[in-house]
Amino acid sequence: MDFKELKNKKESELHKILADSRNKLRELRFKDANKQLKNIREIRQTRNAVSKILTLLNKEEIIEDKKEEKTDK
Repeated sequence: MDFKELKNKKESELHKILADSRNKLRELRFKDANKQLKNIREIRQTRNAVSKILTLLNKEEIIEDKKEEKTDK
């Protein structure tokens, strides 16, 4: 999934996609351990998708924290 597409998603949607991606990554690792996975690159792609989602979620958290700091002053 592209970063541009992820930017347009709501936070709740991002959490759902993150959970799905983590489950997929876990399944891929099990398949790899059992030598059932043919496309090893899929693990890397899923891991990158998880990192993109986490980056967006953390970025949103930082923005919210900054807004709270400004209102506290």
